[in-house]
Amino acid sequence: MESEIRPEVDWDRTVPVLEGARSLELTPESCDLQYWLDEVAGRLLRRIPTGHTPGADIPEQVLKPGPLRDALIEEFAFRSIAEEKVTRALGYLVSLAPTRVLTEFFSTQLLDEARHARVFREHLVEIGVPAAEVDDTVTTVAGKAIESVLDPLEEFGLSVIRDERDFYGGVITLTVLVEGVLAPFGELSERKWAPLNPAAAEIERGAGMDEIRHLSVGSSVIQRHLQEEPGEKGRILELIQRGRGLWEGLPMQPVLFQRESLFQQGLAEWGHLVSDYEVWPGRKLVDTSAEERMVTASTWSQETQDVRMRYMGLI
Repeated sequence: MESEIRPEVDWDRTVPVLEGARSLELTPESCDLQYWLDEVAGRLLRRIPTGHTPGADIPEQVLKPGPLRDALIEEFAFRSIAEEKVTRALGYLVSLAPTRVLTEFFSTQLLDEARHARVFREHLVEIGVPAAEVDDTVTTVAGKAIESVLDPLEEFGLSVIRDERDFYGGVITLTVLVEGVLAPFGELSERKWAPLNPAAAEIERGAGMDEIRHLSVGSSVIQRHLQEEPGEKGRILELIQRGRGLWEGLPMQPVLFQRESLFQQGLAEWGHLVSDYEVWPGRKLVDTSAEERMVTASTWSQETQDVRMRYMGLI
């Protein structure tokens, strides 16, 4: 008899990203290497071999030139580079892990992030970017955002993990300042693409399922560390403050506005296909603006970070 599927890896019944990111409790012991091999690689990824299910639709509105397709290319180009940078940072974090269990978990997270980078990039090929040109396309489309947003974030993370060799500082950087910020934006992406490009929405859904696991386990690692070393709380809070200060000084809002403005133009062209679709309860996607979607995702992000920081004992 097949064992019951755990909810965080159950493609058909998984909890939504926002709910899971705020409420799910997982530990590195419950998400060790054998768990990843059996439940993630052995079960979940078989359902989404290319990041989405084999039958997921890629409709004409993202195959034809236009602002909707451009919005998707900008978003997935940015996401692929962001995931690649996290993968590289995790290599340093794995080398610092103080126990075998932590080594195993963060090794699986490294593989997850590398796969995310790959599926975001390969979806660009699925919508018509020539495979031989996809890397150049990513660099061209996301170049300014990479330089102005992702490079400074990478520098901050590497200063903590690689240069200071601060394992727990690295975990909090990934948990609060990366996963805690980006997971809610991934939720918005899944919701807005669901009726317009089901394959892209499924890619976001699959990545989100991984990010819930990363955020939950990372939170439990910090919670346990602070229970064992309560004197670390001030240092961890100071690191979070520095990281948030960095985020506030980065031009992320213009990057998001550019992307959402393109999506808005595409929505004006193709909105008749999704006229009744609600992006969140009581709000039709066609009635939202770029600014409203950005504010909503930012609110989700702040709420998620606050819930996790409370769980870790930081507030």
